[in-house]
Amino acid sequence: MGNAAYYYDLCCKHKGKVVRICDIYGKEYVGKIAYVDRTYVWLEPTSYAPGYSYGWGWGYGGFFFPVALAAIGGFALGAAFFW
Repeated sequence: MGNAAYYYDLCCKHKGKVVRICDIYGKEYVGKIAYVDRTYVWLEPTSYAPGYSYGWGWGYGGFFFPVALAAIGGFALGAAFFW
């Protein structure tokens, strides 16, 4: 759970920012961090996100998709890859 706690804090710190998250299975997610709980980070899709994954759900004002904090293998802020 130590890794999940690290990513929980990181995601809370960057809430509202566009990020790219890679999970431990090689799947990539791009979106704006909309909500973070102790299990998931919920991303709002962006217009430049690659294909979307299963797990869509309604959130506060739109569609969001969850990424399990325990499955995160990499994290980058939007400025690091959109230039």
